[in-house]
Amino acid sequence: MAQPSAAARKPSAAPTVVLTLVLALASASLLFLLVHLSPSSPSAHPHPHRRLRLRGAHLRHGGATPHQIPFDPVIADLEHRLDDREWERLAAAGLHAPGMESAPVPEDLADYEDEYINDAARFNMTLRVAALFPKIDVDPADDAVTGAELAAWNLASARREVLHRTARELDLHDRDHDGRVAFSEYERPSWAWRFDDNNSTSDGMGWWKEGHFNAADMDGDGFLNLTEFNNFLHPADTTNPKLIHWLCKEEVRERDKDNDGKLNFQEFYNGLFYSVRHYDDETSTDDSNGSDAPARKSFSQLDLDNDGLLSADELKPIIGKLHPAENFYAKQQADYVISQADTNKDGQLSLNEMIENPYVFYSALFTEDDYGSHDELR
Repeated sequence: MAQPSAAARKPSAAPTVVLTLVLALASASLLFLLVHLSPSSPSAHPHPHRRLRLRGAHLRHGGATPHQIPFDPVIADLEHRLDDREWERLAAAGLHAPGMESAPVPEDLADYEDEYINDAARFNMTLRVAALFPKIDVDPADDAVTGAELAAWNLASARREVLHRTARELDLHDRDHDGRVAFSEYERPSWAWRFDDNNSTSDGMGWWKEGHFNAADMDGDGFLNLTEFNNFLHPADTTNPKLIHWLCKEEVRERDKDNDGKLNFQEFYNGLFYSVRHYDDETSTDDSNGSDAPARKSFSQLDLDNDGLLSADELKPIIGKLHPAENFYAKQQADYVISQADTNKDGQLSLNEMIENPYVFYSALFTEDDYGSHDELR
């Protein structure tokens, strides 16, 4: 019988290489978990029953506002994974609601323990805050986080989150899977139809109509790519002039009682003035005698051609007040956080102040047997 050749008897090195790579990846993953989720040192004021709850779960159960911006990218990533998993499960069950409408979560699909990161003692917030501090303190890097720096950090986080949701939404509507959405592929939320009967104009609700779609289509190719679709879903954050003009036209259309395409003073006073006055320091105080003088002053400032009417273009200076963008909420959250954590009241945050007040940055939920109450960023 012929003896096997030396090459045939020699074991292959491929399984060894694969095993080595697997062990290396496992070691790296374990090191990450040890660094980021290792127990922190005992605090002077321990809260043994405090638990961190993922913000996506808060939104599903009504415990947080939609504009609560995630502070920590690690937490944001966990929230994305939880939401994506639920999104996929609902899609598989055929329970997706169209468009931006949120679908009900069946009880048998709800996994409430997944909403928690785990006991707070096992999520090392001190290390996380210390790691994030130099990434926020950049303009300049002077060992102090200002409101502007924190707002910029919040804005970047918010934009990442919005784009993540938009990509998921685009995937839902992109029936031919070409990475873009045609108007024929988009189905507006079912709850939008109920506004048609009560709308002030005959053409119904404009937010999910073709004019809105075309305004978001910057290159005019008849499709919306990811950036354009993001602007379509979130027109308040766009820099697209066509979409800004459309947004202003919508404000006129919804309040134009005499259908002349512009707003007279009464249409402005009854429809828009009270929506924006609390943003304006000069007109934020209530008039005890009910005078309309502040409204007339505001109207006059907007009426650039002095024709006694406001066109869509003349509403551009206040469109950001009517539709606050993410930068508004980013600054609002930054101001709140600084007001809560700035113990020496110098208007900025040191690393020590952030470490001493971690729950201002991380949404917290208490179990019933914990003492005290906590309601940050709700």
